[in-house]
Amino acid sequence: MAGRKLKILFISDTHLGFDLSFQPRTNRRRRGHDFMKNFKTALETISSDNIDLIIHGGDLFFRSKVPDQLVDYAFEPIMKVAESGTPFLIVPGNHERSFIPRSLFHTHNNLMVFDEPRTFNFFIDGISLSIAGLPFHKNNIRDNFTELVKKTKVDKTNSDFNLLCLHHAIEGATVGQQNYVFRKGEDVIRGSDIPGNFDIILSGHIHRAQVLTKDLSGNDLAAPVIYAGSVERTSFAEQNEEKGYYVIELVFEDDKKEVNWIFKPFATRKMITLEIETTQFNNKELEEVIRKKLLNIDKDGIVQVRLKDENSTRTYNNITTAFLRSVVPETVNISLSFPGISRYNKNE
Repeated sequence: MAGRKLKILFISDTHLGFDLSFQPRTNRRRRGHDFMKNFKTALETISSDNIDLIIHGGDLFFRSKVPDQLVDYAFEPIMKVAESGTPFLIVPGNHERSFIPRSLFHTHNNLMVFDEPRTFNFFIDGISLSIAGLPFHKNNIRDNFTELVKKTKVDKTNSDFNLLCLHHAIEGATVGQQNYVFRKGEDVIRGSDIPGNFDIILSGHIHRAQVLTKDLSGNDLAAPVIYAGSVERTSFAEQNEEKGYYVIELVFEDDKKEVNWIFKPFATRKMITLEIETTQFNNKELEEVIRKKLLNIDKDGIVQVRLKDENSTRTYNNITTAFLRSVVPETVNISLSFPGISRYNKNE
């Protein structure tokens, strides 16, 4: 039998609306457009990469309640996907409070949402595919996970491939510059609870792109777990992380099945931290030090100026975000941080 294959584009945590205002009070560059740009960039590869189906791992929006204008902004590229004939599935994440307005996804047959534990079945290019999923579960996913998966009824199907879509932390996932590892807690799924009837697990929620194949004891997981990560860096804790999405390839050849994946990185803007020890400078001198450090900054950078001072009672009335913006080009996003200093005047 000739080989059969299908491709899935897996993207997650787009956080549309993050640092985006349709009626801005200040004239500055907004990072929200970077998030939408990367989202669209991925979706535009449907034809060139022969994508058969798209799965969004959750947190489509940056919070649960968003204005109608943002909803329209987000669904414009999604509707293009649906109208092209490509199914688009989404897992409601914690930022949607586990809910996506059903009316939005009732506008097209190719738009599907895991509004409850359920399974969608497909037959594409000779391959049968069952995709189970469940919305973000905020009350003790650790002890309820197995029962929630059963509610998808994926075990009632007889497909070539079974996938499970989540928006949760699983033991072994890592985040942050200190490489924090999720191990315990009500919000962490045990690696040993990964069911054996799935070929691959796709999850959102964790912003670092990664693939888990072992549990915390070093044993093989019943199925690999892929986190696509967020499409952009949402904080400086993600400063050194590469952002992108995954293309999953399911292959059925000579009665043998195979699952492959490849990470597709985005061309993201550089995040830069300037840490300045302020103790040796008075406020006027500090202003000049900051000016000099920002003189040759990346003109497309996302910059954080961190002022460190052992004297926590010192005020910085002349060092404000407005001052920083006056120093750098308009193309730079810049912020001000006072780690460990409890009393100051940011004058934002």
